[in-house]
Amino acid sequence: MNQSDLRAISTFLDAIAAELGSSQNTLMAYGRDLRDVVDWLSQRNLSLRSITRDDIENYLSDCDALGLSRATRARRLSSIKQFCRFALEEGWREDDPALRISGPGNSKRLPRTLSPEEVEALLAAAPTLGRTDRDKCRNRCLLELLYATGMRVSELVMLPVASCRGDPRILMIRGKGNKDRMVPLTDPARDALADWLACRDNAPEKSSLGRLVAGNGAKWLFPAPGNAGHMPRQSFGRLLKEIAIVAGIDPTRVTPHVIRHAFATHLLQGGADLRSIQTLLGHADLGTTEIYTHVLDARMRDLVLNHHPLAHPAPSTDSER
Repeated sequence: MNQSDLRAISTFLDAIAAELGSSQNTLMAYGRDLRDVVDWLSQRNLSLRSITRDDIENYLSDCDALGLSRATRARRLSSIKQFCRFALEEGWREDDPALRISGPGNSKRLPRTLSPEEVEALLAAAPTLGRTDRDKCRNRCLLELLYATGMRVSELVMLPVASCRGDPRILMIRGKGNKDRMVPLTDPARDALADWLACRDNAPEKSSLGRLVAGNGAKWLFPAPGNAGHMPRQSFGRLLKEIAIVAGIDPTRVTPHVIRHAFATHLLQGGADLRSIQTLLGHADLGTTEIYTHVLDARMRDLVLNHHPLAHPAPSTDSER
């Protein structure tokens, strides 16, 4: 790979981390996409810092030929656009070759979700799974908090224990771009949180949980071995699959993001408005939340069919027969 390009990517990532407060996951995604572009360019003796519009379009065509999804190609183009804009602002080049390139766009698929009954089955199964009572208590708390708040999985596993003290009715969640938002807690979630805090705080000193709490995991609500000190996202994803199997639900249908979609969908079905859902989910743009308008469309259709005076034909009278 071109070392100059790799250094340019590193500088770009440092800049957006400092200026935009981008999460580690976002930075890693940008880095992967741009390194793939650099690899493609290097094979053709081309450079990212001097990339042209034709180069970008040829790269995207090759991505299409390789069978990459529209979403992946759109994300790759977005990474290139961000880098080219940065290169222009830094004076590395005098033009932005990606400025007028339109992406393939994302398919308008409805978000996968679960019914309220399926979520109830998951919530009932969570406290039955685990090697110890502490594991079961933690699993119940994880799932209750996830469904009660619609948090992203990274926000859930990185909850600081300090923000959960005092039987809170509202949690302060730090989301993308280090932006904080407040999300109310349901009574079942508060009960599960209180039980887990008691279990966590009273863990015997020489137990595995006690050692985690006393060590690297002291800061986190869900401590775990490892450098981060908190439960990894991947571990919770695997745990959720196991809970789904116990609940009798196809595990391929259950992910942390599906629970987040269920949270939003069920709120809308219950009468919440999109603006409130946007705030609770931590979406910067209402357009992101509008993927849930299919719920509103169905609700409005039912409203008309059930309540409009012309929706139900009047019964015929004997004189009309």
